[in-house]
Order: sequence, then C-alpha cells, then structure tokens
Amino acid sequence: MTTPFFPVTYSTLACDALVSRILPHFAIKDVANCKLWHRGLSDVYLVETATKMYVLRVSHAHWRTKSEIDFELELLVFLQQRHIPVARPLRTREGQLSIEIQAPEGKRYAALFDFAPGQVPLGDLSQLQGQKLGETIGRLHQVATDFHSQAYRQPLTLDYLLDDSLEVITPFLQNRPQDHKYLVEVISEVKHKLQGMPKDPPFWSVCWGDPHSGNVHFTDDNHVTLFDFDQCGYGWRAFELAKFLQVSARTGMQKTVRDAFLEGYKAIQPVTSKEEDSMQPFSQTAHIWQWSISLKSAKIHDNCRLDKSYFNHRIQQLKMLSSPEWELF
Repeated sequence: MTTPFFPVTYSTLACDALVSRILPHFAIKDVANCKLWHRGLSDVYLVETATKMYVLRVSHAHWRTKSEIDFELELLVFLQQRHIPVARPLRTREGQLSIEIQAPEGKRYAALFDFAPGQVPLGDLSQLQGQKLGETIGRLHQVATDFHSQAYRQPLTLDYLLDDSLEVITPFLQNRPQDHKYLVEVISEVKHKLQGMPKDPPFWSVCWGDPHSGNVHFTDDNHVTLFDFDQCGYGWRAFELAKFLQVSARTGMQKTVRDAFLEGYKAIQPVTSKEEDSMQPFSQTAHIWQWSISLKSAKIHDNCRLDKSYFNHRIQQLKMLSSPEWELF
C-alpha cells in the first residue's frame, strides 16, 4: 500500500503559493515580489509592494507551537502600543496575528511584519548605537512587567536553559567524555552561583531573548528598531544583558561598545550588585542554551557542520566565558 506523499521533516514553501494563498489575508497592496530571504529557526520571506516592504515569517513545525507564537506576537503588539520600537506584526482581515498552514510535515504558522526601517549596523555597533540599544532594552524591560497573555510560553528558567540543554547536547558528546564531564561541572557551578536570583519585578520580566546586533536595524540618524523575538519569554533581565555580552564576545565586538550598551541600560534601569555578579554565569548559561538550539536546528538542516571542529569551538568558547578574564575578550 502506498501513500501519496513521501514523509518529510521540513519543506520549503513556494513563494507563488504564499502570494496567492496567504498574503491576500492581509490588507496590503498588490505584491510585486516575494522571495525566500533567510532560513533559520523559521523561514523568512521578503515581501515587496510598489510602496512598502514586509517580512513574512513562517515557523518550522518542529520548533514552535501556536501558543508560543501567540505569546510572541501578542507581546510585540503590546510593546508597539507602549512605544517600544519593534517590528509590528500585522493582523489579518479577520483580526488574527497568524495563519495556520498545513505543510507536509505538519502545522506551520505564518506572520507578517512591517519591515524594520534601516539596516543591520555595518561593521557592528558603534558606541552610540550600543548605548541606544541598551537604553531601548531597559525601557522594554520596564514596560514588559505589565504584559500578560493567556498563551503559554516556556519561561527562561535554569531548568530549561541548562538542564534541558544538557539533555540535548549529551548524545553528541558520547565520544568526548572529558568534554561532557566539563560541561556537567560547569552547569553545576553555574546553578550554584545563580541560586536565589529573585523572580519578581523588576528583576524578572519578559525578555527579548536574543539581543544582538543582527536582530536590530538602525537608520542613518540612529533610530533603532528591534525584531526577531522568537526566543522571548519570562526571564531574568540580567540574563538578557549577559546574553548580549555572550554573543558580542563571540562575534568580536569591541569592549567599549559592550560597556556603552550596559551604561545605556543602567541609565534607564539601575542594576544591582547581585545582578552584576550574575553576568558571568548567565553568559555561560546563554552559551549552553544557544549551543542546544544550534544542535536542534542542525539535526533538521545541516548535520555536516557538526564535525570535530564545531564541538572544539563550542567547548573553547565555554572555557573562555568561564575564565576570570571573560569580559576582556
């Protein structure tokens, strides 16, 4: 007995079908062009009309549930209403924030966003841009303490960020017992250092989840717009700051820019000494979480890059973040 279609784990949705079947649900003018722009944790399509540009994001079936997507999109609407500069999700003509797509591998969800004005900073952030980004995240954390949603979103707890990540990473380290032992030891030490972190406002808020220079556009006059809230959730604001530092250190951002970012944030929200002390273990946490996300994605799209050098690099980065000189890199 045969089935009409061969089972798949991932499919690329055709642009012409998105134009004819999905985009008409939104009150936008005639689409002149639609092209697959980026394949990441979701598929991102660039949509152009005669006068405007939009971004159509289609979730992956293995990555996000409808509830998780609802939380994110509702958060973005809330932030936009509170004058936080984020890429706004558009509602359909029926008032929905997403459209369900029955793809061969399962349910996927499409959401349409205004294109963030400007572009990703060329050559990375300047000190002024770092400061403005820090100020913006400070304001985001202030207003996000008032956000509430009926949709469930996994909170950014240590059990989720560390224990669940270890469960994902462990099978890949079966032939690297020393690296696995080191990872387990680091996680144990990090959890010890972070025990007792307060989980009430203003220390615990809704976080962007993935704050870095690749997820922000600046105009020529340095007007900032944030986008890609795919990793958002309730969490510690100190973790948000540490994740920016972790990504910045990995990409080689100058320390002066990182310092400007922190100063910009502190100009909006004072940071306690306990939070200052938590930055290093939270940066290690961010690295481990990002590692597990990378592995989940690679299993679907790109197993070939999971070679010896990949794991060597990840372990070396963790050791760098664990060193007393971690802020100097």
